[in-house]
Amino acid sequence: MATRYWSVSLPVRTSASSLWNRLQEAVSKNSFDTPLYRFNIPNLRVGTLDSLLSLSDDLQKSNSFVEGVTHKIRRQIEDLEKASGVETSALTVDGVPVDSYLTRFVWDEAKYPTMSPLKEIVDSIHQQVSKIEDDLKVRIAEYNNVRGQLNAINRKQSGSLAVRDLSNLVKPEDIITSEHLVTLLAIVPKYSQKDWLSSYETLTSYVVPRSSKKLHEDNEYALYTVTLFHRVADNFRTHARERGFQIRDFEYSSEAQESRKQELEKLMQDQETFRRTLLQWCYTSYGEVFSSWMHFCAVRIFAESILRYGLPPSFLACVLAPSVKSEKKVRSILEGLCDSTNRNFEMNYYDF
Repeated sequence: MATRYWSVSLPVRTSASSLWNRLQEAVSKNSFDTPLYRFNIPNLRVGTLDSLLSLSDDLQKSNSFVEGVTHKIRRQIEDLEKASGVETSALTVDGVPVDSYLTRFVWDEAKYPTMSPLKEIVDSIHQQVSKIEDDLKVRIAEYNNVRGQLNAINRKQSGSLAVRDLSNLVKPEDIITSEHLVTLLAIVPKYSQKDWLSSYETLTSYVVPRSSKKLHEDNEYALYTVTLFHRVADNFRTHARERGFQIRDFEYSSEAQESRKQELEKLMQDQETFRRTLLQWCYTSYGEVFSSWMHFCAVRIFAESILRYGLPPSFLACVLAPSVKSEKKVRSILEGLCDSTNRNFEMNYYDF
């Protein structure tokens, strides 16, 4: 089950340390089972109020995009692990579990210089995540292409006898081919097998007596051979079709059968190779996108807190993970720590 985290900012009226102590005390006293962490956001470049207002219009849309890519990669990891019957390994960011990365967040100054305009940081994050999403689409398409080819072959080998590939059901000794004789393969409805056995010798002339042998049976049909003279083969097909029996075109070839076997083995190897490569890429890319998402969240909290509380920036950012039954109580605690004339506080939800 996904964990829901709250990212919250509260207005600071005296000192951030004093407000933090009051918050810790209130949560410990009234909702002791709620994890609480400081969310350390650096002093970012504020810019103008107009630029913040313009940026806030894009923050929600961009956040949905970055969060969506994060969840998309995580779901892909789960699907790939499930395909191999393995439980999903712990997701990490730079070798650190994602919950630890979030609750002990440290801004990456080298990647996102704090002196850069906020819009520049947001655009940089959006571009990085877009590039990863495009790469993900290409890699998934390659993997699904191999899976599709393999599934098509498996369907041919496991479908109804009326349509499936018969090469793995027919042995060389089942087929007689000579200058005058030929063996045909008949698809007979299960309920018509007695009718077939009593009538196939008389469907046309020059049918070899007692030459019909059952090779396979599924839920709907049975596969029979019948040997007859070449010259009456077309006539036999016509009369068999009139009686509800299907004659499948088939030519046994050991070379073709071996080629199909090698193709299947290669596709199975290719599928596993693509799966492992895609899985490894997803684990690495998940960490990159999650890190980008958390930096985006920090920018969003910073910008929206200024718009809500004013300049200069003076707010306390923190992360909580209340249980469902504690949410109402925690919300009341947060409201109680706001200004008596304004019970509103800045909060966002993050599920992973």
